[in-house]
Amino acid sequence: MASLISTDPTTKKNYLTALKEAISEEMDRNPDMICMGEDIGLLGGAFGVTDGLQAKFGTERVIDMPISEACIVGAACGMALNGKTVMAEMQFIDFISCGFDQIVNMTATYHYRTAGEVAIPMVIRGPAGAYGGGALYHSQMNEAWFCNSPGLKVVCPSTPRDAKGLMIAALRDPNPVIFYEIKELYRKREIEEELATGDEAIVPLGKASIVRAGEDVTLVSYGQTVWQCLEAAENLAKEGYSAEVIDIRTLVPLDQETIINSVKKTNRLVVVNEAPMTCGFAGEILARISQEAFEYLDAPPVRVTRMDTPVPWVKPLELHVLPSAEKITEAALRVCKF
Repeated sequence: MASLISTDPTTKKNYLTALKEAISEEMDRNPDMICMGEDIGLLGGAFGVTDGLQAKFGTERVIDMPISEACIVGAACGMALNGKTVMAEMQFIDFISCGFDQIVNMTATYHYRTAGEVAIPMVIRGPAGAYGGGALYHSQMNEAWFCNSPGLKVVCPSTPRDAKGLMIAALRDPNPVIFYEIKELYRKREIEEELATGDEAIVPLGKASIVRAGEDVTLVSYGQTVWQCLEAAENLAKEGYSAEVIDIRTLVPLDQETIINSVKKTNRLVVVNEAPMTCGFAGEILARISQEAFEYLDAPPVRVTRMDTPVPWVKPLELHVLPSAEKITEAALRVCKF
């Protein structure tokens, strides 16, 4: 299956292939890097992100683990303490909660507890998000849990180029990184891209991307909902409004400067994310802009999020509780007309 790992720079790659390339290239570059998780070896991962890696690198570097997220994270932390760079997969990001103690009380605090002497080069990654009918246990975006835990970096790319570049940056970072992959984007043909390799592919952590320039309102998001913001921007253009769309890409550390500079220009802000509203990361962005750039706002900032409910399985109900381009358009029009 190793032939499935392609590094041909002339072929457009999807989000899933981009992640696979990043992991494979880093394992080639770093002989101390290992991968571990449920079914990541023989099966190649539930979605195929690690397909072919065990055949290429062997069972000692691509390790099939028991169905225990606490075990996976605990073992990964121990290996990182002993000089390994570790990629630990959560088969679905929903079940990262089973390894929560190992992540927030052990892995996240080691650097601080050792006065900066000990690094934990470790990436915990997994498929996240809704819109695919996964219902309660396979649809979550729980990134705010980890944004609230000092010592962790949190990443969520929306494009193949960013997925690869941020994964490489995360695997080279001495700090633990929680890496959210949007499963609805894995094989989305509309966003396939040509990808660079090695150092040229790196996308630095903590730097947002302005994916569409505009003058009248700033739309800020990450992951799946970036594409909904772009669709909403098209809708707004038909109404005579120019929307700037910012993909923050990295939640922690947050590129606050890029958002503030955009708000200085547009004077209006809508923040979108797929997680529930209460204590979600959209609220964090609104709070920071209200504190640091209040004088530039000509309207109250607005957030568009999932309702404060689990994700239903029935499709009409699922779509009802989640953000959409239509909901973002409506919110942006209210802000523009305030």
